[in-house]
Amino acid sequence: MFSIPGKPPVTITPAAEARIARLMAGKDGAGLRIGLKKGGCAGMEYTMELADAANPGDEVVEQGAARVLIAPTAQMFLFGTQIDYQDGLLDSGFRFINPNVTDSCGCGESVRFEPLEGSAARQG
Repeated sequence: MFSIPGKPPVTITPAAEARIARLMAGKDGAGLRIGLKKGGCAGMEYTMELADAANPGDEVVEQGAARVLIAPTAQMFLFGTQIDYQDGLLDSGFRFINPNVTDSCGCGESVRFEPLEGSAARQG
């Protein structure tokens, strides 16, 4: 786990908190699990799913009635991220304001991270 004592690994805006709480209540979920997978034109895509239970190794962030579960493989990439929810005329959805992102595609669906020091797998 990548955390600083007394500081949550991600922050949740009031709009995101309200939306996550509604999703959890509507499906009797244990939380919104967020993660990353390979894909998209920039290399990585965020994943989200309503989870029935926390998995071993999930980092759990609770705020009010909202609970976010961070998959173990995504924790180091999501540390310091702010999760927001925006309602718009043309689209609505969660937004990730992530200080670890080094590049993103034009549509914002795909992101790239700087490779870890000593990592043999460099994104290109």
